[in-house]
Amino acid sequence: MTLKGKCAVITGSNSGIGLGVAREMARAGADVVLNSFTDREEDHALAAEIAKEFDVDARYIQADMSGAEACRALITQAGRCDILINNAGIQHVAPVDEFPVDKWNAILAINLSSAFHTAAAALPMMREAGWGRVINIASAHGLTASPYKSAYVAAKHGVVGLTKTIALETAEEPITANAICPGYVLTPLVEAQIPDTMEKYNMGREEVIKKVMLERQPSREFATVEQLGGTAVFLCSDAAAQMTGTTLSVDGGWTAL
Repeated sequence: MTLKGKCAVITGSNSGIGLGVAREMARAGADVVLNSFTDREEDHALAAEIAKEFDVDARYIQADMSGAEACRALITQAGRCDILINNAGIQHVAPVDEFPVDKWNAILAINLSSAFHTAAAALPMMREAGWGRVINIASAHGLTASPYKSAYVAAKHGVVGLTKTIALETAEEPITANAICPGYVLTPLVEAQIPDTMEKYNMGREEVIKKVMLERQPSREFATVEQLGGTAVFLCSDAAAQMTGTTLSVDGGWTAL
């Protein structure tokens, strides 16, 4: 399919899942707006590389997703938002009774509230254009839970609920809202953790991946950023026009347990 003529805004997209999704959007022909909280030469260079490789318009816009005004300003500065992909997120691990309040607030702001603010700003643009897609990158933790991740689990469950609400509010319009729920994804951040985990458990790479890192993922394989990007592109297709308010798990069977 082609997304030529559409503009996709992807939050948290200068690395990892967000960048992978942005590349697949561009591969399908969409113009893309990359985003993160930094404003470095390499951030803008990423956009230039995508523009050159896929012959699309690609820009990088700095915006801190922890602030409501910055979230809404990102959409305004983009100028157009046919496809909104809320991906920005952070994590912190601690027991509930020891969980730092500042970390709780930051995770809820970046992982959940940012999706509300960007959607609120983007929906009028989608209505004016007569077409729109809201795609929220939730998590397997939006459907199930793990200990010590209270803020992340709460936020991702909230993202799933927000997605359903947006879907119902736009159900009679040519706009859909869905959530993608990845399990463990092989990103540069995860890749960097493998050597230390190998040393800690005195295991080889494949053994530590299958027995430790992917213990809860029945396929014993990481999802890839390209697979997540392909899922997002599918949600923008005509085949997915009647898919709204749902979750698509890309988790190797995690939530089937």
